[in-house]
Amino acid sequence: MARGERQDRNQRDEPELIEKLVGINRVAKVVKGGRRFGFAAVVVVGDGKGRVGHGAGKAREVPEAIRKATEQAKRGMVRVPLREGRTLHHDGTGRFGAGRVLLRAAPSGTGIIAGGPMRAIFEALGVQDVVAKSMGTSNPHNMIKATFEGLKAMNAPRSVAAKRGKKVADLFSRESETDAAAAS
Repeated sequence: MARGERQDRNQRDEPELIEKLVGINRVAKVVKGGRRFGFAAVVVVGDGKGRVGHGAGKAREVPEAIRKATEQAKRGMVRVPLREGRTLHHDGTGRFGAGRVLLRAAPSGTGIIAGGPMRAIFEALGVQDVVAKSMGTSNPHNMIKATFEGLKAMNAPRSVAAKRGKKVADLFSRESETDAAAAS
């Protein structure tokens, strides 16, 4: 198979992706003759239907750094279960280094209430209603990684029921029974 055919096939199989540039930093390397400047880019990529990834790339030119970060983000995409295709199934937290984030499911019409890099993740993911709070560092790298840790911990009721060998209805009816028993 020729190289061009392989690229065409990959482009056809891949759905349209949403790319969000989170940040670009100018970085310097000190060498004998002075400083060599380069650029570091952080990118979030998603399909708007529950898959999202993040990547970082460094290069001497900005477009090359963005390309490298985008490639890394596409390779590391993860699937996140969404309720009704618009919000998270349950609340959760994520930690990475000094980054701590709180992720909360929200009712319809709330919108994306999240700051900086977390907003880019939720937009690329296809979430329409969510409340998120960063409680640790404001470093975009750690905020993104902490958010991904929180998203990876999300479980759909169907998968929890399958692991326990129960029906989805049993999970929710059981909670209301225990609440009623505790109240009496």
